Amino acid sequence: MASSREIILDTAARLFYHHGFQAVGVDTIVAEAGISKMTLYRHFPSKDDLIVAYLERSDGYFRQWFDEALGRAGAPSDRLIAVFEALERLVTSPTCYGCTFQVTAAEFPDPEHPAHRAAMRHKEAVMERFTELAEAGGLEQPSILAGRLLLLMDGAWTAARMFGPANPAAHVAGAARLLIEGHARTETVS
Repeated sequence: MASSREIILDTAARLFYHHGFQAVGVDTIVAEAGISKMTLYRHFPSKDDLIVAYLERSDGYFRQWFDEALGRAGAPSDRLIAVFEALERLVTSPTCYGCTFQVTAAEFPDPEHPAHRAAMRHKEAVMERFTELAEAGGLEQPSILAGRLLLLMDGAWTAARMFGPANPAAHVAGAARLLIEGHARTETVS
């Protein structure tokens, strides 16, 4: 049986992901979760604390998804492409509503807000993973490639949110492959 904390997080996650943070009040979460306000506030002293806990859990799920996508390929550049093949499948799924971290940044634009900081930590970690894989693959300008791949990934999330399952991100893996190939080191023949 799930703990009351997990029930609250599961309920908040579903509501936040589908409707956004501002549109979902504590009263709605309490009613949907079937718990008292006192129980919610015992686990999460404020709505911001609940939002940050949700984002941290979402980040953990994302990292697990990312690692599973990497596990299917061998060479670092193939591993990068594998992430985008997995992304392509995800963003064309009817259950994908885009990136919760993008929504967070839009709803909490103040860079000092705890939710915005949590979203920023997530995006920085994704860039770091892309950079590490690009470096391991001997690709040129790994941090620039990482930034380009992050933009491509974020565009795919946005396409899923805007268009639903039949969206332009249906070919995001091919675009990633072209970017990665463009950063492959060219060897000179003497």
